[in-house]
Amino acid sequence: MVEKTFTITDPAGMHARPASALVGSLTKFQSDITMEFKDKKVNLKSILGVMSLGVPSGSQVQIAADGADEAEAMETIERVLKEQGISNE
Repeated sequence: MVEKTFTITDPAGMHARPASALVGSLTKFQSDITMEFKDKKVNLKSILGVMSLGVPSGSQVQIAADGADEAEAMETIERVLKEQGISNE
């Protein structure tokens, strides 16, 4: 399992457009991938789950990937978050 904490830097927080890009980039992975915010954990492959968290700007989220392709999944997450301007970590 790999885990990493990200700070959401977009002024609008984790909103629909970048969340959709992130979720879409992860469908190819077999690993279980989750995002946790304020003690609520959701499947990061579910746009409804991600949006239900209501993550505002400046917040920290924990993302975990567990499975055969977990390292590649985390690299993709980091890349997409930077590309979408959601996090600079």
